[in-house]
Amino acid sequence: MVNVYDQANALESALRQSEEFKALESFYKAVNENEDSKKLFDEFREVQMELQLKQMQGEEMLDSDIERAQQTAQSVEEDENIKQLMEAEQKLSMLIQDLNRVIMKPIEELYKVNE
Repeated sequence: MVNVYDQANALESALRQSEEFKALESFYKAVNENEDSKKLFDEFREVQMELQLKQMQGEEMLDSDIERAQQTAQSVEEDENIKQLMEAEQKLSMLIQDLNRVIMKPIEELYKVNE
């Protein structure tokens, strides 16, 4: 019998060795080694978390919140280190979505057979 957790651990190891993860790791390091990039990236993440929290709590978004988010996002787009990090993050996310489709395939097939 196959141990699903052993397979999951093997997948985790393969993911760590993938080009997509190694690129993300490299760009994350570059952001953290550049003082300006790191400060901007931390601020961007803080703004995102604050807005998500407000949204989850059903609080109204103020114009000042939206303006701050837009300004931070624009600054992030202009920082080459962060831009590369976000592109690498998107590629890794796409890989994970593809893996999720593969993992969910048996369940999807099961339900299609029984329809």
